[in-house]
Amino acid sequence: MTSQARTEAGPGLGARAAPVLIAGSVLLTITIGLLGPSAMVPGLEGPGWQPPYSLDARPSSHLVIALAALAVVLGGLGLLCGLWRTRALGEGAARALVLGGCLAAAALAFLPPSGSADHLNYAAYGRMVTLGIDPYVSGAADLPGDRVAAAVEAPWREEPSVYGPVATAVQALASWVGGDSVRLTIFVMALVNAAAFIAAGLLLDRLTRDDPALRLRAALLWTANPLLLYQLVAGLHVDTLAIAFMVAALVVSARGQAIPEGAVSRGRLAASGALLGLGVAVKLNVGLVALGPAWELRRRPRRLALVAGVALGVAALGYLWAGTHAFDQVSRAGKAISHASFWKLVQGWLQAVVGEGSAYRGEIQVGAVVVMALLAWALFRLQPPPADAARVAAVLVVAYVFATPYILPWYDGLAFALVAMVAASRVDLFLTAHLTLLSLAYLPARVDGQPADLEWLRTVVRQQVVPWSLLALTAGLAWWAWRAAARARTRPE
Repeated sequence: MTSQARTEAGPGLGARAAPVLIAGSVLLTITIGLLGPSAMVPGLEGPGWQPPYSLDARPSSHLVIALAALAVVLGGLGLLCGLWRTRALGEGAARALVLGGCLAAAALAFLPPSGSADHLNYAAYGRMVTLGIDPYVSGAADLPGDRVAAAVEAPWREEPSVYGPVATAVQALASWVGGDSVRLTIFVMALVNAAAFIAAGLLLDRLTRDDPALRLRAALLWTANPLLLYQLVAGLHVDTLAIAFMVAALVVSARGQAIPEGAVSRGRLAASGALLGLGVAVKLNVGLVALGPAWELRRRPRRLALVAGVALGVAALGYLWAGTHAFDQVSRAGKAISHASFWKLVQGWLQAVVGEGSAYRGEIQVGAVVVMALLAWALFRLQPPPADAARVAAVLVVAYVFATPYILPWYDGLAFALVAMVAASRVDLFLTAHLTLLSLAYLPARVDGQPADLEWLRTVVRQQVVPWSLLALTAGLAWWAWRAAARARTRPE
């Protein structure tokens, strides 16, 4: 019996287990925040009556890290089960998943962020703007005695901002509202973050509403995705805002392409370009998505010029406000290699064979571009013609997150959002495994407050187990994509 036949025969254990596993993962994520300051949850200075709220239970480090590990494992298994047996979940499941995911995101906005301390950096950058200090040349250490800057944790206290001007503007707005209260500043950013996540989910739901199977899959991949709720919403990462802009740009573009040439179509295309520009002005690397519309419009030069011109204009205005030196930190950060990346293994091999006199970052960057190009080509061969903007963007971003030397769990969010807009494939499962492994590698993604007896989570899991696993997973994705494309090309019409 084929998997198709098994899916249609009945719901099966996987379909019944998926909602339970997903709900359990989300509830554990909520519990971590609800318990309050811990090894997973940085403390927030400010009046206790201000949101976000928690029980301030002061749980042990071992407990909250175990809860986080369980949340990740359950979330990954639940997502795999749901994606494997999507049709068996039933036609009404999409609406329930969208509603549940939106409610979970809203609830998490009222709880202190967990998993990393990046949000404290965001608060400090916003504080700098309100004080007239340039966050692209200053770090929290340059604001001695400031309550908001004092909350930033090692090793990021000296680091200037690597985020775009739109992200900085949101951080400045939050700081203007929150003043010297870290708690209230974070809450304002959490509201914006949750709103962006929910907006992206509703846009994906609207885009796929005419195809029940695609709609259900989009809800699983984004709105009710327990791993994204854990990383993007509970983690309060600025990537969420950039992703929301990019999803909106592609949705508007898709609807604009369906309209004959005219004022309405041009208006939609201009709006799409503006949204692309705003996304790039949040985080520069999401600009990879813009290559999708560029490919789709390559034979329509006027439309391409309109979208590209508006996108470049919006992004340029933002970066002119921030100053061109805003690119300096991005350029420097772009040469880094994260400990969970398989390129860290390659760096170690090069140093062992050639010598330790160099970090070999340039060579690794070249290698990463080659791997990304090969992955993108293998995945592109799988796409049925004509390849639209969403498909091309999804191929490029999936190839990027698998190949880039600097990868963190929340970077996968953009790939999930784009994959949710195209037809189902085994890429869904590879991507879920990729995010699950990365999430386990960063338990948590902060240095302060970590127990010494759990140091093996960093030295063994993050630096050895996960890099080797990601290397195998990347090779598996390339092998599968190449064979699947070859089979598709030889299959009789």
